[in-house]
Amino acid sequence: MDEEYDVIVLGTGLKECILSGLLSVDRLKVLHMDRNDYYGGESTSLNLIQLWKKFRGNDKPPAHLGSSRDYNVDMVPKFMMANGTLVRVLIHTDVTKYLYFKAVDGSYVFNKGKVHKVPATDMEALKSPLMGIFEKRRARKFFIYVQDYDEKDPKTHEGMDLTRVSTRALIAKYGLDDNTVDFIGHALALHRDDRYLDEPALDTVKRMKLYAESLARFQGGSPYIYPLYGLGELPQAFARLSAVYGGTYMLNKPECKVEYDNEGKVCGVTSEGETARCKKVVCDPSYLPNKVRKIGKVARAIAIMSHPIPNTSDSHSVQIILPQKQLGRKSDMYVFCCSYSHNVAPKGKFIAFVSTEAETDHPESELKPGIDLLGPVDEIFFDIYDRYEPVNEPSLDNCFISTSYDATTHFESTVSDVLNMYTMITGKVLDLSVDLSAASAAEE
Repeated sequence: MDEEYDVIVLGTGLKECILSGLLSVDRLKVLHMDRNDYYGGESTSLNLIQLWKKFRGNDKPPAHLGSSRDYNVDMVPKFMMANGTLVRVLIHTDVTKYLYFKAVDGSYVFNKGKVHKVPATDMEALKSPLMGIFEKRRARKFFIYVQDYDEKDPKTHEGMDLTRVSTRALIAKYGLDDNTVDFIGHALALHRDDRYLDEPALDTVKRMKLYAESLARFQGGSPYIYPLYGLGELPQAFARLSAVYGGTYMLNKPECKVEYDNEGKVCGVTSEGETARCKKVVCDPSYLPNKVRKIGKVARAIAIMSHPIPNTSDSHSVQIILPQKQLGRKSDMYVFCCSYSHNVAPKGKFIAFVSTEAETDHPESELKPGIDLLGPVDEIFFDIYDRYEPVNEPSLDNCFISTSYDATTHFESTVSDVLNMYTMITGKVLDLSVDLSAASAAEE
């Protein structure tokens, strides 16, 4: 352990593992430690007995739920956009050779008290019960504009500079009503609140294009993919990758005390009396609590069920977004469901999550709109956890701290944090022009 490293990474959460993978591929000498004896930190994956210990305080789950090992319940479940940035990062590091992905069946949105499939193309817009006949025509025109839009070809811009025109102004040009705007902004462009309406429209148009392109890629019912056996596979895949590049992983290292030199810059990490020297430290908020501040909390429910979520065409894996306006809230609510078809539960069992940025201290009542969509549940657990963000200045102390995971059930916000951190650590922007076909192993 008494060696010098370029970077020491503390915590094996998803963000930390992706970063240690990227830095290893860049040929930096990386030591990766975790105080726990398991991979994943906050974003770990639990079997049934571990789930019972965490939420029920005992290790005796009822026998009718099946074998404990058949459960891989992700604590921070998120789907990946098939053509999204995370998939590009996975391909860039070649970690895809350790993972198998499978398409997610359905992508839905909650609107006026009902669950509807999210229409992503002009053809789907015409068929969608979300809109009346005239609104469908207007929406179709807007979808065609977005599909044809090419940043490099001014002919497709219809005289608008989307780096200047706000999303609100672009949508007004097509005369779309608030209801339509709601599902476009939250279920297609995946914005978490309504600030985007007053920001330049280019970002929203790009997000809509990403959704449509991802949807087309697997010809499934959604633009999302998910690893077989769940996200718990990712940290372990990155540990293997790191080893290939000469990185070192150590679990079960108590303390992990960060050491500083006279100027307040990181110079090493001490565990069990031994100090590993380093130039930079990357970690999650729990390792440097004095350099982060609380920015909110996530309320979540985890349910085990014996059936798919009603009104989702019997989807074995599905995301439902409940936009804030539909619920009279300040932030969206998310429903995530996965099952034995992704090997995260025994045959016939489904795992559903409901999550949102908490606005009260009562997750049971706050999550009710999402839980009401699930139908009967075999078991349900409630939880609230705090979210933190760094307040330090990395250029002064060389500590690079990730932000806690948010309530979203897709990876877009997580991976933008990772890429920003990568640029701060290395001074480079990650090149993500990769061959996307490298991650289509498990279309089966």
